[in-house]
Amino acid sequence: MVNISATSQTTIARLWLKRILMGSALGLLASSLATPVWAGQFSVTPVRIYVAPKDRAAAVTVTNEGDDELVMQADVYVWKQKPGGEDELTLSEDLFISPPIIKLAPKSRQVVRLAMLRPPKTGRQLTYRVIVREIPEARQASKAVELQIALAFSLPVFITPPGAKHWLGCTVERSTANSVMAVCENTGTAYAQPREFVLTSDAGDKLASRDSGGYILPDIKRSFEIKRAEGRIPGGKAKLAVTLDDGKTLTYDVIVAE
Repeated sequence: MVNISATSQTTIARLWLKRILMGSALGLLASSLATPVWAGQFSVTPVRIYVAPKDRAAAVTVTNEGDDELVMQADVYVWKQKPGGEDELTLSEDLFISPPIIKLAPKSRQVVRLAMLRPPKTGRQLTYRVIVREIPEARQASKAVELQIALAFSLPVFITPPGAKHWLGCTVERSTANSVMAVCENTGTAYAQPREFVLTSDAGDKLASRDSGGYILPDIKRSFEIKRAEGRIPGGKAKLAVTLDDGKTLTYDVIVAE
């Protein structure tokens, strides 16, 4: 069984886990459930990296929690979003990772340094992702193992100059009788991350909610569906409360179409 854990130094953060199948498509894995497989066990802390321009460097700890040696590779990508909010990653040399190849003995850990090659000259937050992934082909598989699975973490990196902040505006659009779309646009200079949406009537009665969201980078608009468990969401004046990852709640006066 594959066991993956990641713990922040101060809180359990949300983990974006990507599975990469070496030499095999997802369909092959689904059709090979009886095939012996191997995958390593590792954790990465912190799971979000915040850097001020004056810091110049940050540290990430990778821990091998398994009983087998692991070989890992770390790469840096510029992280942008398309107009609808889909992530777009481009391999980058703006940040320097040392070491880029990590060899971990069983039950050991390695500190990886992430450094800026030059201070950014912008008043906007810069966003990157560091992807740390296994290189399973570097490990000699036993004869009993016919399929190896590589596991990877994608860690967001935020380089935030003084004064950069998000500015989030949200409205609602009806999508079905029992659901609306919360349409949120970030016109600020730093990311916003809604984590919870609650739609209430003008009188304060709860109409619908959603307990998940996502990153909204600057100048990006994203939509999130909010469903009512039972019955139709009535039209008319309402309030939309959006709770962000920093614990703050923003409340918007909205109108739900009939």
